Amino acid sequence: MQNTLAYGWSRSVLTHQIASGLWQREGKAISNFAQTLPAAQSDLATQTLKDPYVFDFLSLSKEHSERELELGLIQHITQFLLELGSGFAYIGRQVPLQVGERDFFLDLLFYHTRLHCYLVIELKTVEFEPEYAGKLNFYLKAVDEQLRSEHDQPTIGLLLCKSKDKLVAEYALSDIHKPIGIAEYQLLRELPATLISNLPSIEAIEAELSGEMGNGDEE
Repeated sequence: MQNTLAYGWSRSVLTHQIASGLWQREGKAISNFAQTLPAAQSDLATQTLKDPYVFDFLSLSKEHSERELELGLIQHITQFLLELGSGFAYIGRQVPLQVGERDFFLDLLFYHTRLHCYLVIELKTVEFEPEYAGKLNFYLKAVDEQLRSEHDQPTIGLLLCKSKDKLVAEYALSDIHKPIGIAEYQLLRELPATLISNLPSIEAIEAELSGEMGNGDEE
């Protein structure tokens, strides 16, 4: 109710947020915000991120690539922004940054109007690895040096991975000095436990199909 009043959600948006379990996912991303941001900024940044992110508006194969995921999100930018939440302004994909003699490219770049900072999203279609945090830390340093103005707050990073080990993620962020959050993404919304318990098992379905095929042969 508070979010509906604050953000002017329509009935359909409110229904979507309830169905996606938004209240259970907000503020759940692993982050080092408490150690890298001022208290007020840290609290807002923590509530801005969620875990997991649900991209059930995408039609991707199980073995999709990072490029396919990135293009799918941009092609469905309205749904993507809705899932990200209020305050996100899309800037671009594969945003180029030059450091020394080398060129680097940010997967996705946003600006958050409430946090007053840039937000870099890096996509990984595999399990989180500690080196991903180090690379994103480098990107945040580059954005702070090249894009951030004196009126902007420190740039924040978000690593979206297919899966993560919570302890590994916490260890990886413990000595990182730039603000980073780590969360998983899902292509399909998980069914409620009560519904799963009422669904037939694979074995029951196979037995039913075998029985129907057998009856067909007799006829």
